[in-house]
Amino acid sequence: MVSHDHRLIEAKAMTMTEVVARLELTGLVRTGGELVGPCPQCGGHDRFGINLQTGIFQCRKECGPHAKGDQIALVQHALGLDFRAALEWFCGPAEGLTEAERIERQRKAEDNRRRQDGIARQKREDSIRAARDIWFAAGPAEGTAVRDYLTLRGISPALFPTLPQTLRFDPAARYTIPADRPGQWDVIHFGPAMICAVVDAAGRVTAVHRTWLDLDQPKGKLNLSHPSRKGETLPAKKVLGSKKGGAIRFITPRGCDTMIMAEGVETTLSALIADPAPQATAYWCGVDLGNMAGRMQRGPGLKFAGLPDLDDSEAWLPPEWVRHLIFVQDGDSDPKLTTAKLKAGLRRAMIKRPGLRGSIVHAGEGRDLNDILMGQRND
Repeated sequence: MVSHDHRLIEAKAMTMTEVVARLELTGLVRTGGELVGPCPQCGGHDRFGINLQTGIFQCRKECGPHAKGDQIALVQHALGLDFRAALEWFCGPAEGLTEAERIERQRKAEDNRRRQDGIARQKREDSIRAARDIWFAAGPAEGTAVRDYLTLRGISPALFPTLPQTLRFDPAARYTIPADRPGQWDVIHFGPAMICAVVDAAGRVTAVHRTWLDLDQPKGKLNLSHPSRKGETLPAKKVLGSKKGGAIRFITPRGCDTMIMAEGVETTLSALIADPAPQATAYWCGVDLGNMAGRMQRGPGLKFAGLPDLDDSEAWLPPEWVRHLIFVQDGDSDPKLTTAKLKAGLRRAMIKRPGLRGSIVHAGEGRDLNDILMGQRND
């Protein structure tokens, strides 16, 4: 039986980085925690990616929705092999091994997995340390380009007179991209940035959310071209550190039992200033949809089901004092998938926090709350 094949353990113990090297896949560029580049099957250049943290690859272009999976699935995809042939590519034939040889192979696979887990933990701690260094080196946001940026986004001093302590300012934040040299980064820009602290359940700063600013742009964000890819613009916002399970805590009034959370800084602050009684509700920013949702169940027909994977022990959960959790849904993303992710996050919270009520509010198709706020200001 394939399900009892010892080679499954060995194959899954090989990291995606090792599999890519052994497959000799070329043209892949590391962007954050992903390898992105041409698909070995359809050749699509901008829709094939391998997430090195989750160990999942996906082709979002010609190959269709089934072109995704783990290490074994990647070998099947790249070489056109069936499952048994892919296992042989990893470990050789199942027959002909003694029990002692099988035990030794399993031991090596488990040692390799522990080694990779240790490397991942060390990289995570290094990333958190770098994020904390940035946060504690940044200065107060009041009276800086951060205040001007938020005003440009409709979040003016008249509406939001006191900036929260979770906002800071870095006048010369470094913008880095992966270098051609393995493990190295190139600095391609220095400039002013809004820095937000991402805090975990224990109150520890584990990541920073940075928005590079250019107040001459319509929305105040930096428009930065990729130095080597003609026509490609880099994101003005980046997160450094470990955001999973954390949030940007704008206000947490004493004694409140309701929390409103959106994925973006500007969306969350727009909701806050629209509240006639903000001191009765906590406003936290979830950083992104994936963090708010946690890992979802995978499988045929489950993409839009909004079912949480309850084995995800690092997924974000509201504090126990929250009795009503409200997620704000932006309208500028895939509506079905966005709704599914938000439902997964709420369902996980309601299972883990018995008695909790969950709700989703929608800003409307094609816009978010800050678009509404800026439209009102312009009108």
